[in-house]
Amino acid sequence: MMKPAAELSRDAVRRVDPPAEGSAWIRCAAGAPYFETEAGEAWMPVGHNEAVTWPRLAGLHRRRDVAPVEAHFAELAASGVNCLRLMLDYSQVPHRALEHRVGEFSPAMVRMWDDLVALGEKHAIRFLLTPFDTFFMVKRWKSHPYSRHCGGPAERLETMFTCPDTRAAVINRLLFATRRWGHSPAVFAWDLWNEIDAFYAGGDLAATHHFVTEVSAALREEEIRLHGRAHLQTVSVFHPNLVAAPDLGEVIFRHPSLDFASVHLYEHGTLDAPRSSLEPAEATVRLMRDAVSQTVPGRPVLDTEHGPVHAFKDRRLTLPDSFDTACFRRTQWAHVAIGGAGGGMRWPYRHPHVLLPEMHAAQKIFADFVPLIDWQRFDRRPLGERLRVHDFTGLAVGCGDADQAVIALMAGEADGAVARHLELAGLAPGCYDVTQVNTVTGAREACQVHTRCDGSLVVLTMGGVQDIALAVTPAPDGC
Repeated sequence: MMKPAAELSRDAVRRVDPPAEGSAWIRCAAGAPYFETEAGEAWMPVGHNEAVTWPRLAGLHRRRDVAPVEAHFAELAASGVNCLRLMLDYSQVPHRALEHRVGEFSPAMVRMWDDLVALGEKHAIRFLLTPFDTFFMVKRWKSHPYSRHCGGPAERLETMFTCPDTRAAVINRLLFATRRWGHSPAVFAWDLWNEIDAFYAGGDLAATHHFVTEVSAALREEEIRLHGRAHLQTVSVFHPNLVAAPDLGEVIFRHPSLDFASVHLYEHGTLDAPRSSLEPAEATVRLMRDAVSQTVPGRPVLDTEHGPVHAFKDRRLTLPDSFDTACFRRTQWAHVAIGGAGGGMRWPYRHPHVLLPEMHAAQKIFADFVPLIDWQRFDRRPLGERLRVHDFTGLAVGCGDADQAVIALMAGEADGAVARHLELAGLAPGCYDVTQVNTVTGAREACQVHTRCDGSLVVLTMGGVQDIALAVTPAPDGC
């Protein structure tokens, strides 16, 4: 029997069933801007955004319809999904607040999260957790439990970061979460604030930076006290806000308390309402290249939210299934090929608000590609002029170092198959395994190729294919 909210607040350290002995948390890799488990195995996030009110998870609230949620987790795992981004509550509808009032935690929501964590452990799906749904918090501020209108501490949204009582409430929410669920390997990392902005500090960037410092330190200290180590931390940003206030990059990309960088890739006319399936991929390459260049060397960078928001929210359009799937698929390959950790995390922007089965099939092809690269010693430098694709007018993008490379080739929609002749320069002399994957069907071709005298590698690409991903790695036994 669930305890009342007041008792939950006092007894928050009680845990759900402990995970199996030896279950590993996620950490940053020691020698590369990617992730690994505590057991020393490479881990690449493959997943998307979900929400507690959306169709795939909604049945878990009050355990009204659990079986479809359990089936969904099994299907995700079968599709190679290992990571979901979730907000601890989602204010689009009533009765999904984690706190009824500040410090009073909802028994129904706590039980829902108990069940979600258990499902994550069972299916090896981890969660990137953020404390608030800030979009609907802003839209419905007068009914939010942190608002002065509802007895909360914050007089206005613009004082949330500078009001000591509000800051203490935010910290308390995160401490509650780690006391309740932070022991679990199902927690990948904490996104300390969804789409952070100096707006919440009345425009004061220094106060915003200090807010992250204080919240980060309090959560990390408590996790080390409780669990002996701390989960990774980040804060996310709505990319147009970063364009409007470039100094916000000091918080997003270079804050000393954070472990990795998170951007939400939205851009009007390309990602927000694409006219071709190549536009989102091209924008992803451009925006992620800039994000990587601004980030502390060695720190992972990933897009944790993107999708056709303008088409969906403003134009009231759901993109056609085949077109939207192509946008989804191409975006994830562009993301990893320019140096992002994983394939990015789509926000559905569909009716109903779920990803299509074809999108999950695309995740499976991506997940099957990931083990081809030794990410724990992979340098994500853009290939730039090192990569040449002859007689090709589509998107050719890649990253790598002297030993490995990831390349994605995407033909223009009217161009048919990609070119047949690719050159990669700057490799250490030797023999390389080249694995080509048709990113639409998952079909593979593998061969071994030796560098030429000038250190370049010449590859003939798969025939009759529009989109190809290539993994180039040293051949273990030579040619």
